[in-house]
Amino acid sequence: MTVLVAWVAFPLVLAVLALGCGLLLEQLAGARLPGALVLPCGVAVIVVAAELATATDATAQFATPAVVALTVAGLALALPARAMKLDRWAVASAAGVFAVFAAPVVLSGRATFAGYIKLDDTATWLSMTDRVIAHGHSLAGLAPSSYEATLDNYLARGYPVGSFMPLGVGRTLVGGDVAWLFQPSIAFLAAMMALAFFALAEPVIGSPRRRALAAFVAAQPALLFGYSLWGGIKEVAAAAILPLVAALAAPVLAERVDARKLVPLAAVSAAAVAELSVGGLVWLAPLLVPALLVALRRRGRAFAGAAAAFAGCVVALSVPALVTARVFLHSSGSLTSQKELGNLIRPLSPLQLFGIWPTGDFRLSPAESTATRILIAVVVVAAVVGFAWAWRRRSWALLLYAAGTIVGSVLVVSRGSPWVDGKALATASPVFVLAALVGCARVFELGRRVEAGVAAAAIAGGVLWSNALAYQDVWLAPHAQLAELARIGDRVAGEGPTLMTEYQPYGVRHFLRDADPEGAAELRRRTVPLRNGRVVPKGAFADVDAFRLDGLLVYRTLVLRRSPVASRPPSVFHLAWTGRYYEVWQQSAQPRERIVEHLSLGTGLQPAAAPSCPAVLRLAQLVRDGGRLAAVLRPPAVVAPSLQADVRVPTAGRYGVWLGGSLRRRVEVSVDGTSVGAVRDQLNNEGQFTPIGDVALSAGPHRVTLRYDDSRLRPGTGGRSFPLGPLILSRATAARAVTYVQPANARSLCGKDLDWVEALAS
Repeated sequence: MTVLVAWVAFPLVLAVLALGCGLLLEQLAGARLPGALVLPCGVAVIVVAAELATATDATAQFATPAVVALTVAGLALALPARAMKLDRWAVASAAGVFAVFAAPVVLSGRATFAGYIKLDDTATWLSMTDRVIAHGHSLAGLAPSSYEATLDNYLARGYPVGSFMPLGVGRTLVGGDVAWLFQPSIAFLAAMMALAFFALAEPVIGSPRRRALAAFVAAQPALLFGYSLWGGIKEVAAAAILPLVAALAAPVLAERVDARKLVPLAAVSAAAVAELSVGGLVWLAPLLVPALLVALRRRGRAFAGAAAAFAGCVVALSVPALVTARVFLHSSGSLTSQKELGNLIRPLSPLQLFGIWPTGDFRLSPAESTATRILIAVVVVAAVVGFAWAWRRRSWALLLYAAGTIVGSVLVVSRGSPWVDGKALATASPVFVLAALVGCARVFELGRRVEAGVAAAAIAGGVLWSNALAYQDVWLAPHAQLAELARIGDRVAGEGPTLMTEYQPYGVRHFLRDADPEGAAELRRRTVPLRNGRVVPKGAFADVDAFRLDGLLVYRTLVLRRSPVASRPPSVFHLAWTGRYYEVWQQSAQPRERIVEHLSLGTGLQPAAAPSCPAVLRLAQLVRDGGRLAAVLRPPAVVAPSLQADVRVPTAGRYGVWLGGSLRRRVEVSVDGTSVGAVRDQLNNEGQFTPIGDVALSAGPHRVTLRYDDSRLRPGTGGRSFPLGPLILSRATAARAVTYVQPANARSLCGKDLDWVEALAS
């Protein structure tokens, strides 16, 4: 999928769907929505409609058609009678926020996503999105695998899926893999948040231009932006829907509304429950209860019927989410454990609630601590002015949003684990930035333009400074590598079970899902034992030759990372496909020969070694009556002692150049001053290598050098560097032919560098 499709076609499709659904909601309510809220309300309708459709396997396939039908109905009913006039400043704020959230991926030049390796939850979100849109929450028909285990841990336990619905529906219409649309989906939700803020600020910021600026900055507080670069789609979805709830609930305090006019609020509230499960109720209660109680007190029985109808509508629209929430409550103990840090290093600072945190990784403290505290102080002082002005103007929507969100975050933090607390802080972090910019606008209107301009510049500068550092520190997924896995997934669909020996959650949880994939270092249904009897711990890697033969032969297909030091799989496997990054090995359903014994050779960075002659002769004795020996001849790899070093090549030939470890900046490798190749954004889990290129070399010494690109404008070029190395030159990978030898000629294998030796019986 191209960047153009991912970042232009997909958001446009979502915008049209949201427009139609938002207009339909207007028709149902019998009253116009504020112009800036039509699209955000439409997104809520998409969430609710798709959530209802995917409640069962039988109806899941109708989720996208249902949303399309609602869109067509809304456009057909509303457009002839409603003059659509776009507020250019509202559009500008939303487009600006979309661009900021898009920049770390779009400016890389590839359709990809952020947070790769740093947090593997995105792999789970991708698997859930595809499964729910196609089959709802049903796991029927899935064979035991890491993919099935992942869904069982989440879908079967009631994990909320509402925030994935726009992504799933949009992907069905646009096509392609959901992985390349994940980050655009987050950016689109952030744009909807900006529209909600634009509407909230209208009573207190008269100038549309200044209102657009306030919405633009408030929609990108540092902590929330940081979570978005971790795949935090739920945090952005929650941060977008809470101001929308407040904007729709506020009129209840000031207007005489009937049950019909509460339909938009009911739909948006149900969407919040779909996105956050029980947590949605914690956030909704401080927003809705005060508004409803005040309205009941003011209008008594006249409003009681409308309130009851509203509550009934919310419950009806939330039935699927409420049913799964009951299961979720019984399996969410870790969400309240004070020891549960998840991927955090330590609990986050409460100061991160104020939107400014200038560091590339929000888990760390800013290097400029004094400047950070000064900027936060400016936010706090300006926010106090903003809240006072909102109270004076009776801007109940903004006050309701602020009070409800702050109370909701306090409730979550008081009971949640540090991991959950961080999410709550991220969700609530736009509040003070928005209030602070409202305060600056008020000071500006009072004639203190210089002071207001300086304060607003400091706040906006602090937010943008923080996000610029996060932009430089982003961890982007290697598109080419994962796209190769997607092609393999199509190729081996139905040809499982499949094993990956590297830690690659995106492979076993998503791209290979139709081949019953299992990760040796992942959630697994089978034990995949090593020769020492242990299993590979999560996140680790083991060479295929390190596994016990009986555990390996269970799998029909092996999807293995190409490497200069990887062993060839046992002889019963044949090479079915090879690419730049991966090889696919398969065994036939009924192998013609049986492996009596497999002798592994080589250690560490040298996959081959010369076996002892007695060991070879012992294997020959095992199959002397009608069997044969199998072996793989393997030249030694040339390991550079450092990344800038002289190496000695033993024999002339064409050598592949491989670089271990991970890198984000562009790295170019040269041999004897001639460039072999260059790579960037190659993040790898433990034990993996990146192919750089190949070069013809004569026997003897050669000089290998690496050169880094010092550009700081591209995403991912800042932050700490990853450990690199080793650098290896190799004439062979695992794709070596098997040599067969009769038992009587077993001595011919003695003294030769071999990957392994097997005794085979017919």
